[in-house]
Amino acid sequence: MTSQRQHLPVLTVSAKLHNGVAVIRVAGELDLTTAPALRRRLRAAALPPAPPVLIVDVREISFCDSVGMSELVLALHRSQIDGQRLILSGLHGSLERLLYRTGLRNVFERHASCDAALRQVGAETDQ
Repeated sequence: MTSQRQHLPVLTVSAKLHNGVAVIRVAGELDLTTAPALRRRLRAAALPPAPPVLIVDVREISFCDSVGMSELVLALHRSQIDGQRLILSGLHGSLERLLYRTGLRNVFERHASCDAALRQVGAETDQ
């Protein structure tokens, strides 16, 4: 009798502050079992005194299902209510396709990279 190890999705979520901008970096698989970790970080980033801009860097997400997408949509909704700007950076792969297929691609502000998003926010702040 052989036993097969069951694949358990792994997600890492880290947060840093860059010149008053919160950056949440997400890596791994964003799905039903890992979405609560992202939810906790996003909610913590919205607690007062919340920074006016939140960048969610998703370039290292290897997989995203509808539950993961729901977390991002809920975060966008909460940010709009709270007056916080939410930006997705590094979109690619399954997450980018999921945004496109669901018609949510243009709902989110997007930048090719976290650095590009930080530059844009910095340029707007300098004006």
